Amino acid sequence: MHNIMAIFRKEINAFFSSPMAYIFLVVFALINGYFFNIQFFLINESDMRVLFSIIPIVYLFFIPAVSMGLISREKGIGTIEIISTLPIHERDIVIGKYLAGFTLIVLGLLATLIHYINLCYVGSDIDHGAVFTGYIGLALLGGVYTSIGLFASSLTDNQVIAFIIGIAIVLVFFMMDKLLFFFPASMTGVIQYLSTDFHLSNMSRGVLDTRNIIYFGSIIGFFLTITTRVLESRKWS
Repeated sequence: MHNIMAIFRKEINAFFSSPMAYIFLVVFALINGYFFNIQFFLINESDMRVLFSIIPIVYLFFIPAVSMGLISREKGIGTIEIISTLPIHERDIVIGKYLAGFTLIVLGLLATLIHYINLCYVGSDIDHGAVFTGYIGLALLGGVYTSIGLFASSLTDNQVIAFIIGIAIVLVFFMMDKLLFFFPASMTGVIQYLSTDFHLSNMSRGVLDTRNIIYFGSIIGFFLTITTRVLESRKWS
């Protein structure tokens, strides 16, 4: 745990010692706020479902951008070799970096609570339970995409390539349930279950099903595990 926290603090300090974290938080808030307020001010109607539908799309590009350098940057400048010689297990490196990236995503997500507060203030009819489960779903989705971005970052020392790989993988998970007509009927159930948007939509409606939580947790665990294996294979190559 000590090693994980040391890696976590190192990455958080790296985020906030450069403009990257601040740019991410500001742009993330502005984009989500823009689309949310358009509906509120132009047609005098808005609810949190608008926000819950736009954030996953913003995630598709922002999370790979945040996570693209978590490992590839270390490879590019050679510090991953130094870290590998320390008495730190690759698993601790992966978890520490993952938690740092995930923390930044959660901070961006928390900033959007201002819209929920505003809706409460103006007296909108809000399903508070659906808002609660929706935010849990968005946090879990952010966790999945961060684990994918971290995996993409472990495959190369080029951050741009890591960004492209990350976007490609998250797009596959996002689009699965939208392309069911391309698959045989016998496969549609499995393909739909693998889609992140399918599980998020359930939670955004106020359904807190353990199957959705298990799905998100399993995908996160899978990508963190194979990222660890990638780093371990590098040590012995």
